[in-house]
Amino acid sequence: MVAPSSLLDLPTVRLKPKADARAIRHGFPWVYASSLVTDRRTRALPPGSLAVLEDEGRMPLGLVAVNPVSKIICRMLDWDPQAQPDEAWFAARLGRALALRQRLYDAPFYRLVHAEADGLPGVVIDRFGDTCVIQPNAAWAELHLDALVAALLEVTGARNVLKNAGGRARVLEGLDGVSGVLHGTAPAAPVPVPMNGAIYMADLTGGQKTGLYFDQRDNHAFAARLAGPGARVLDVFAHVGGFALAALSSGAGEALAVDGSAAALALACDGASAGGMAERFVTRQGDGFDVMTALAAEGAQFDLVVCDPPAFAPSKQALVAGLRAYERIARLAAPLVAEGGYLALCSCSHAADLSRFRGACTRGIGRAGRSAQILHTGFAGPDHPILPQLAESGYLKALFFRL
Repeated sequence: MVAPSSLLDLPTVRLKPKADARAIRHGFPWVYASSLVTDRRTRALPPGSLAVLEDEGRMPLGLVAVNPVSKIICRMLDWDPQAQPDEAWFAARLGRALALRQRLYDAPFYRLVHAEADGLPGVVIDRFGDTCVIQPNAAWAELHLDALVAALLEVTGARNVLKNAGGRARVLEGLDGVSGVLHGTAPAAPVPVPMNGAIYMADLTGGQKTGLYFDQRDNHAFAARLAGPGARVLDVFAHVGGFALAALSSGAGEALAVDGSAAALALACDGASAGGMAERFVTRQGDGFDVMTALAAEGAQFDLVVCDPPAFAPSKQALVAGLRAYERIARLAAPLVAEGGYLALCSCSHAADLSRFRGACTRGIGRAGRSAQILHTGFAGPDHPILPQLAESGYLKALFFRL
């Protein structure tokens, strides 16, 4: 438990004279290292330290967490500089987050906390029934895990809390990659998760991220509507069968799931069996680009093709190469779509905004010699709310074309 603090015993950090304090006052939750006075005292603060952020005139702006080793040197925790991030503080924020999810969903399977958008910077919590998986992707959250876990147990009634320490974000914060059990026990087997009429199997300890991607839930449902009864479906970069299983649950005739991970495809098969759809579901392990090339050579055609790859542009430095990869996906996928069929292309790269991503996709479709209509643009579900001042919180895009 973190000891109570006050303005008198907290260090202060100050914006540079030319930094835009108005952005902070209007809700932007980050201060970059280039905008902060980083004297020797500030650089000596341990990662995750609490401090009061001041503008150049020494007026307090709020309570921040400081990490001198990160490009995001300050994260706004509370606009009240006297706030104390203790168990009660966490409980209040978790309670607001839970109230929203309980209004949206009738079963406890969702993203409970979406970082800055839910007032807990750098913190992701996904809920799988009575087990919650936390990704503390910022140093301050790592230091306050005891209070966070205690509040989480109190607010949700969960019995198990796991920590997932994988991912690029923790590396950028100077944090380790050690995952583990914070309370209770880890599930001995993958957890069945009901969504859109299908059953997905989530490996909470050995799977990707927290075990399942809840963000595509609404896009799965829209794709399933496009597939229709009897449709042939191709799901590339399928992970545990997200789009394929949703389409089968809506009556699609057959689905082929492609992924590079044998473990993910095994979970997809288990999900198909749990949903009574195993006889209509097949998998193919391999690189998505290579498999699409091979399918084209085989003359394969599908009524719905979905490509949901990993983030090809996770940073501005990777943007050009990432856009080329998205264009190539569209070029390889388009010939596999039957005349009048549908193509869904997705990106979880926050550095590739919607306009750039759409441009790359339409170029790829055009290079494949196909013409298209955009029917729908999808985003993450409402359990992944967007903080309006932070574009990075709205990372997911899904474009649905009719070819």
